[in-house]
Amino acid sequence: MTRPGLFALGFIALLIGGAFAGLAVEAARDWSGATAAFDAGMLRIAGFTLWQAALSTVLSVAPAILVARALSRHPDFPGRGLLLRLFAVPLGLPAIVAALGLLALYGRAGFLADIVSAAGAGRWPGIYGLSGILVAHVFFNLPLATRLLLAALETVPPDQWRLASQLGMRSGAVFRLIEWPALRTAIPGVAALVFMLCVTSFTLVLTLGGGPGATTLEVAIYQSLRFDFEPARAVALTVVQIALTVAAVFVLSRLGADVTGDANLPVAGSRPRATERMETLLNATMIALAAALVLGPMAAIVASGLQADLGRLATEPAVLKATAQSLVFAVGAAFLSVLLSLSLVAMRRKLETARKGGRRSILETLAGTGASLVLVIPPIVIGAGWFVLLRNTGGVFSVAPIMVVTVNAVMAMPFATRAIRPAYDAAAIRNDRLCAQLGISGATRARLIDWPELRRPLATGFAFAMALSLGDLGVIALFGSDSVQTLPYLLYSRMGSYRTQDAAGLALLLGLLCLALMWLAERLGREKP
Repeated sequence: MTRPGLFALGFIALLIGGAFAGLAVEAARDWSGATAAFDAGMLRIAGFTLWQAALSTVLSVAPAILVARALSRHPDFPGRGLLLRLFAVPLGLPAIVAALGLLALYGRAGFLADIVSAAGAGRWPGIYGLSGILVAHVFFNLPLATRLLLAALETVPPDQWRLASQLGMRSGAVFRLIEWPALRTAIPGVAALVFMLCVTSFTLVLTLGGGPGATTLEVAIYQSLRFDFEPARAVALTVVQIALTVAAVFVLSRLGADVTGDANLPVAGSRPRATERMETLLNATMIALAAALVLGPMAAIVASGLQADLGRLATEPAVLKATAQSLVFAVGAAFLSVLLSLSLVAMRRKLETARKGGRRSILETLAGTGASLVLVIPPIVIGAGWFVLLRNTGGVFSVAPIMVVTVNAVMAMPFATRAIRPAYDAAAIRNDRLCAQLGISGATRARLIDWPELRRPLATGFAFAMALSLGDLGVIALFGSDSVQTLPYLLYSRMGSYRTQDAAGLALLLGLLCLALMWLAERLGREKP
């Protein structure tokens, strides 16, 4: 059972090591060009990367505190469950689709442009640049932060709520003595997570950045390779991007939120509801604004998509080809991701069982954390390393399918592992001893014992990985061409050529496909076999 796991670790090491080798070879070939890239422009891009991430974090997490508290204080209002499911939608929506929805709503020719222009002075300029990046990041991260902070509030033991109700605590005292201690432990980890997501944001900045003044490191890497063709500068940018990402992940690990709850045994009791009229009004306003923030762009995607000539798009050869290639790449990436994740999970469990106490070996540690280590290296960085490594072979674009499938598979592994590992460990605890006594092993055990219990979590990981791969623009942006296109790549091309109606129709199609897969993954993960 350890050989597949060793293969998985070797595969990850080869993918990341090959990228680093490409960067090292290019740096050695043009050392002066790489060092010269560390100039004032580099500092400006790095500074903007950190600045937009910090602003996005504040604008996402600060309102999320109020929204999470409002949802916690009103646990029974009609539509609460629907709203929480709505907050999960941005997590499964491709960034390129969300960007188009934001432009359809807030852009210069968006649905709200005339209203905003009438209320202000002059013509509404749209949301390109820093404002567009911030709006897009808040759209994605405010719902995520709200769900995480609400989960922290849910860890407060019921006996504390019961005591607060018996003492007749007012809203301010409840927040200071009960809610804030739970939020305070979660906020650093949530903020660090949002910051890391914003530092490594690529598609949103590429689509909404609006020029050199609003460019992050990842977008600068892409531009250096595809437009300026300055590999040495791309290497320097990649080094800085890796350093920032490692620092963000380090902060995230050091400031991880503790939302495991109090150790006290819960006592039956009801949570105090908000009774003050002003507080109820404020909570309702925060919930309504958060719902509008999330629902508005999604409604704009549907409205603008329905205005497109969907019948023509559905029969257009380029669209059919991109859809077919997207599905093939997504299925391949999902299958590979689940296979690699299952191999690591099985090896970790086998090594843990054989250890029987004591310290974990390096191999066991790598099997447990190997899938998560890939989060340190953004997809565009891996793609950039392989791009400069393969550029002298003349086959950069011919290996596009392989690069898209492998990179997306590895990047989906942390999520696939999260779906597979709990079920695998639980099944192993139940069945290992009995299978050993009966002499059931190998393919017989996999078919008769393991498969019935693991097929649903495997399907969950497969659907989740497929959705992530289907909506990704990072790797295909570097390796895509006229002959190798995915739906996100074709959508971005149509946006670049100002065929906005076609782009809107493609966004609607892509968004529906990804959300259907995310819904399937959630449903499979929730139901018992």
